[in-house]
Amino acid sequence: MWQNGVNMESTIRTRLAEVHRRIEAAARRTGRDPSAVQLIVVTKNRAIAQIREVLACGPYCLGENRVQEALEKIPQLPPDTIWHLIGHLQRNKARHAVRHFALIHSLDSERLAEALQRAAEAEESGTGILPVKPSPTVETLIEVNVSGEQTKFGLPPEAVEPLLATIRRSYDRLRVRGLMTMAPYVSDPETVRPVFRGLRQLRDRLVSQGYDLPHLSMGMTNDFEGAVEEGATMVRIGTAIFEG
Repeated sequence: MWQNGVNMESTIRTRLAEVHRRIEAAARRTGRDPSAVQLIVVTKNRAIAQIREVLACGPYCLGENRVQEALEKIPQLPPDTIWHLIGHLQRNKARHAVRHFALIHSLDSERLAEALQRAAEAEESGTGILPVKPSPTVETLIEVNVSGEQTKFGLPPEAVEPLLATIRRSYDRLRVRGLMTMAPYVSDPETVRPVFRGLRQLRDRLVSQGYDLPHLSMGMTNDFEGAVEEGATMVRIGTAIFEG
């Protein structure tokens, strides 16, 4: 597909290959298997034509920040497209999130856990506003504000284990698969490496307490190589793919 004299497929394909090369190199630097790192292509504010070019390059999972934007895009893309919600989730959008997203990266409170539980129960019973979903299990990550920035969502690290314990005890439709964080945007990505290391260390402590948390969603265009070196299993990248 050509746009403004540029071969968009070639450009996106080339950029995807470069992102994969950098992920692989970062993983190998720390003795990790590159296949253990999943690329989530962030499609926020991207045109459908661009997203189709990505999907023409492989079966990528797409990450959207807002439920409403995803709802507009989903009908225009193949029905087997896998969507992740990577942005903040409002409780009144819980039913749509349960219906359309394979993984919600941004669980950050018991009130949201309760909303997701109720949405899953409604899906199972057929009393929800959407058609019945075959599986009512909601797969999530807990969002952690490791950096402590006031402008970011997420739980403080010390609040994660109490929420996990509450979910284990009271919310049987939720399956927490790991942790997510966002590092501050800085000119030198090395300065945010402690954020990624902190999330991994938190996860490791929780695993030692008996929680099954295989995934760490951390790292974006500006800093994903450091995140991979520190243990990321999912990186959320958009700009490096769509803009270079």
